[in-house]
Amino acid sequence: MQISYQDQGTYQAGACNIGPAEIARRRRAGLFGVGLALGIAVVLVAIDAPAWARFAVFPFLAGGLVSLEQVRRRFCVGFALAGIRNFGPLGGATAVTSATDRATDRRTALVMVATMSAIAFGLTMLLVLAPI
Repeated sequence: MQISYQDQGTYQAGACNIGPAEIARRRRAGLFGVGLALGIAVVLVAIDAPAWARFAVFPFLAGGLVSLEQVRRRFCVGFALAGIRNFGPLGGATAVTSATDRATDRRTALVMVATMSAIAFGLTMLLVLAPI
């Protein structure tokens, strides 16, 4: 059985830039964001708020989905944009020195945010347009 780079906890540009401690932090944030979005949706439906008010779930849902995608991919968007990585304890980030690797990380981060935001927008539109 071959061990992948992600199992080893090593950096690979555009694919893996965080280790277990950072992954756990993003998992908590993602679950909190999605849970908060669901809670807001339930409250808005329960109080019979206007349909347009349901757009309020979008930022929380998008943030939660981005965080959960970071967990799945072992890749932090914020770290990619800042040009850093961390496979040790929280707060122990190190710089990505290669300009090519930083560019690859930035591109991956932007695609992740765009994709998860599009999914969150689609789900938000379902909520806004739902006849409830």
